[in-house]
Formats: sequence, structure tokens, C-alpha cells
Amino acid sequence: MSAYLLILLAVLSRVAVLPHLPWLNFTAVGGSLIFFGARRPLRQAILPVALLAATDYYLTVYAYNYPFHVSAYLITWAWYAAVIVLGRVLLAKQVSVGRVGAAVLVAPTSFFLITNFAAWAGSPMYPQTFTGLGMSYIAGLPFYRNDLVSTALVAGLALGLPALARQLTTHRQVAGV
Repeated sequence: MSAYLLILLAVLSRVAVLPHLPWLNFTAVGGSLIFFGARRPLRQAILPVALLAATDYYLTVYAYNYPFHVSAYLITWAWYAAVIVLGRVLLAKQVSVGRVGAAVLVAPTSFFLITNFAAWAGSPMYPQTFTGLGMSYIAGLPFYRNDLVSTALVAGLALGLPALARQLTTHRQVAGV
């Protein structure tokens, strides 16, 4: 149940954070997808991907007033599913600081690398040169930084607090408190 609630938080963080432009890309998306993968079976991954895809549609059409093209989002939607798989593979059986740290680093870094490459390759916004590719990545750095921090915060709290509570409970039981 908590995995679904965290997905709803991710949707709300995208919609509610929109007016706060200095917090570009500071959302619960990456952390909630990692957590969902760690806690839910992969066959349930369709719901979070569909909810986030619907959010993409809403933001594009109603918040940004742009035309919506499915082809522009296929990479993003595949990334949503891939992060759920990442959470499943790394964290379903064992949660540790190293595993959570790896997931937190891989999720936003892969999004940054893939989507900025796609923006360079499929858009006239950047010249089709090595310099243009560099420009695309430099332009994405503020988004990457905030995505990395927000993913670490959400995944760290969602996965770390229950582990800390279990450890404290076990410690108290061993100590006879």
C-alpha cells in the first residue's frame, strides 16, 4: 500500500511543484519508482507507469499548453518501467545503504544521460555536433542535480526509515527494553 501512496506523492509532486520553477525537477518520481520496484511485484508496474504517463499528458497539454506527441515520451515511459525493474533487482531481497545508494545514483543519472542525448539527437534546439551534445548536457545539469537530490531524499526516507525502525526494535528486544 505504501508503494502506491508514494506513487501518488510522485504525481502530486510533479503537479504541485510546477509553479516553483527554482525547484526544477525536484520531485518524488525517481525515489517512488525505486521504492515501488523494491516492494511490489513487477506485474504491478503498469499502474505507476500509466499514472506518470497520464501526468506527462496533463502537464504537456494543460500546464505547458503544448501539443502532445506520444513519440516524444516513449523514452521517458520506458525509463519509468526500467527504474521499477532497477528497484526490484537491487532492493527486493536486501536493502542496504550501498544498494540504495547505487539505485539513487543510477536512476537520475540514466535519465539525465538518456533524455539529454534524445533532446540533442531529435531536436533542432542543439547543433548536431559534439559541442551541441555538450550544450545539451550542460543545460540539463540543474535538472540533474535536483533529480539526484530528490531521488536520494525520497528513496532514502522510504527505504531507510523502515530499516532503521526494524533495527531499533530488534536492538530494544535484544537489550530487554
